[in-house]
Amino acid sequence: MEQNIALLVMDVQEATVKKLQDSEAFIHSMNKAIQTARNRTIPVIYAIIGFRKGYPEVSSSNKSFVRLKNGTMNFDIEKGGGIHASVAPQPGDIIVTKKRVSAFTGSDLEVVLRSLGIKHLLLSGIATSGVVLSTVREAADRDYAITVLSDCCRDMDEEVHRVLTTKIFPKQAEVITVDEWCSQ
Repeated sequence: MEQNIALLVMDVQEATVKKLQDSEAFIHSMNKAIQTARNRTIPVIYAIIGFRKGYPEVSSSNKSFVRLKNGTMNFDIEKGGGIHASVAPQPGDIIVTKKRVSAFTGSDLEVVLRSLGIKHLLLSGIATSGVVLSTVREAADRDYAITVLSDCCRDMDEEVHRVLTTKIFPKQAEVITVDEWCSQ
């Protein structure tokens, strides 16, 4: 196992992938990252958003999540809210369920990382301006080394993705493509 590193696959769920304009290239990059991690015996950790039936964890004052509660996207963990089939977990992969935007908030991710001795996070997921941004910020505050796989992140707004991956994330993380990572 490569020492102290884990790949986080965040919010790559059926409901989020459906919202992407062109998901094929993204899914191809994600599969390459996941397969490379598995080949290198790097833990693959899926961070998904999920709520109990009726979304009791969602406050009416939470502007972002109240839309989920009242919308058509399924994040009810009792009804699946599942990971996209094309990047499905395999035996040995870890799934953590979060209750807010960051992969850390409302999940046991910190306990899992600490138990595995992880000090370096490879981040991927949907959306760049959501889970990726929030997790970069929180991981940096927790003193993790961070690498963002830019083509394994997607946002509904391509310009926002570009600004985050070229101007904001490099202040706290290394930003590379999956091909660059695979060739290291």
